[in-house]
This record gives sequence, C-alpha cells and structure tokens, in this order.
Amino acid sequence: MKILCLDIGTKRIGVAISDAFGWTAQGLDTLVRKNDDRVRERLLNMCRENDIKHVIVGMPLDQEGKLGKSAQRIEKFRANLEDYLHEDGVFIPVEGYDERYSTAEAEERLIQADVSRAKRKKIIDKMAAVVILEGYLREYRAK
Repeated sequence: MKILCLDIGTKRIGVAISDAFGWTAQGLDTLVRKNDDRVRERLLNMCRENDIKHVIVGMPLDQEGKLGKSAQRIEKFRANLEDYLHEDGVFIPVEGYDERYSTAEAEERLIQADVSRAKRKKIIDKMAAVVILEGYLREYRAK
C-alpha cells in the first residue's frame, strides 16, 4: 500500500512517498503554494499516478499535543484536500499525523550529509516529509 506524505508550510509543501510494502520513504517533490487549487490538483494527479492508498499530513502539534494556530490551518487544508479527492472519485483517507520536530530532524540529517546551505533550502521541505513518513511507517508496522 503506497502512502503519500505532506509537510505543509505557508510557502511550500514537501511531498514524500512510500514503497508499495510500506518499508521505505523517498522524497518525491516540493510544491509551491501560490494557488491551493492547483496544489490540490497536482496532489490528486500524484495519487492517481502512483496508486496511492493513503495520505498523511504532518500536523505541527504543540508541546501538549494539541492543535495550535498553525495546526488548525493545516487541518483545514487536510479536510479540503480530502473533500477534493473524494469529489474526483479518489476515496482514500487523508490523515493528520504528529510532525513535531520533523524539520529540525531533516535539517540535522542534511547537515550530517554535508549538504550545502543553499541546497538544504531547496530540499528541506521534501526531507521533512520523508522524516514524517518514516515515523508513520515505524508506528504503522508496530501495530
């Protein structure tokens, strides 16, 4: 079952995808958020092209595990995306998943890999989506 994972920011959305067995996560793309309708259309196409069965959206919960203002905006995007997919006949769940510290972990990984600051800026969102998806896959396999 392939899973698509989104790290949603105010300017960009990092996208990662799992393999069909749910063992690995790979960065797929970084989408620019100039027009959310076009972003949803692109995500719909990604779901169809890659036979996605589940979408995970990183939710930046606060220290107590609750939805802050940022997470509330992302929850709205998540709900709109799920409705958009369903309206187009793609009936897959779009689930929120705790993403606390994913960007910091992605940044650390890229620094350890000696990726230049300029290149890190271009791929950090995609890498954060990979970190979120890896966490989800670990938890999913443990169940």
